[in-house]
Amino acid sequence: MATLLWTKIIVVAVAGGLGAALANRGIVLFNDALRSIVPELMENRMERRKFTSLAFGSSVGLMIGFGIPFSFVSPIILCHALWLGTDVIGTYFPGSFEGKKDSTWKTNLGLFGSIGCGALYGGLLVVAIQSLDYLIARLPVNFFGYMGSLIGPVIFTLAAIPALAIAYQYGIKQGLIAFLFTLLGRQIASGFGQAQPDVWAFLVGLLVLTIHVIQEVRRDVPIQDLFVISTKQVKRIHSHIPWIAALGAVYALSANLGVLMEGPQSLLALAQGDRIVAINYTIVRAISFLPLRTMSILATGVFTMDGLGFAPTAGLISPHPIVAAIAGAIVMSVEALSLVVIAKFFNRFPCLLKVANSIRTAMTKLLEVASLVGGLIAANLMAPGFGFFAMAGLYTLNEAAGTPVIRVAVGPVFIILIGLILNLLAILHLL
Repeated sequence: MATLLWTKIIVVAVAGGLGAALANRGIVLFNDALRSIVPELMENRMERRKFTSLAFGSSVGLMIGFGIPFSFVSPIILCHALWLGTDVIGTYFPGSFEGKKDSTWKTNLGLFGSIGCGALYGGLLVVAIQSLDYLIARLPVNFFGYMGSLIGPVIFTLAAIPALAIAYQYGIKQGLIAFLFTLLGRQIASGFGQAQPDVWAFLVGLLVLTIHVIQEVRRDVPIQDLFVISTKQVKRIHSHIPWIAALGAVYALSANLGVLMEGPQSLLALAQGDRIVAINYTIVRAISFLPLRTMSILATGVFTMDGLGFAPTAGLISPHPIVAAIAGAIVMSVEALSLVVIAKFFNRFPCLLKVANSIRTAMTKLLEVASLVGGLIAANLMAPGFGFFAMAGLYTLNEAAGTPVIRVAVGPVFIILIGLILNLLAILHLL
């Protein structure tokens, strides 16, 4: 147990140190909103202090309200909790972010400061979450054990993603037909005794979606300027391939070891030990974000911390950690080198951009449902009646307030809050 904890601390610390260093040098950033304003800094239209302030403002809220709660409900760190923090750390220290060949002691000190603080942050993040788990286990009401109720709805909603994406893209009638095929596929798989009928159902839905996409691609009209390709930005990314490869190796290794994951769905599935579902989620998520990430990278010349999303897939399917590291380095390098090819592909088939958007929307909507349903189940198990009332009340109050807690995170956030309320009531002998 101690060895596993130290492995987790070391791996996340290395990922944190590398992430902060690359953010400090403007090679890689995780926050999409932050990456979009990088040209302002590089072209001296914005001071670094202002950029750091924007990094803090756009990262901390999402890190606290999204990254940390999902990291808290499982033994796996959600990458948002780590790399949103390293964005802030890396941009805080001075560095040659603006593309200048500045090697003064100040920027060198900034680089080493970023590495040290990023590694310290990664290690402390693991320790803090483990410590909270330890403390909660000793409270009058140990609500951590009920967090597992979030996992089931996430796994069972995987199969519905293609049908919902079809409904968004091609209309509710086609979506309903796809859903019926998916449902039929699930029941046939279940009837034949398949251990994971939801995965088979997902594949059926994906086949139906593929048929729709092929039909649309045949009548698609190319748009040459959908993705603008800048030779300068492409060269900048290619010049940093060794660092991008190192990042891919660390990312895939951490996924293989089950210490860092790319999204809530894959994180919860992997926490349950359902590696196949986790792999499916990483692939679908990568495909859904492929156009946005490619466009953002080509526009700014700054790569994304999680690449185009396929490094964790490589890590999960690898049979050994060393193989995972090598595969991750190769995959993320290929992602960086293939940006122009991907951009031209989307220019040739612009309908695929809409399909990716529909898949991403479907994933988000289903995660919102799974988070709420899982939260209701967990809260009611903690305190029958009261838990359901509290969860439903907090959810509707959050809606009335304009969703300060984003819908995909209501499950873990409100379970933690209800758990704390129950412990307070137990201490006051009102439970």
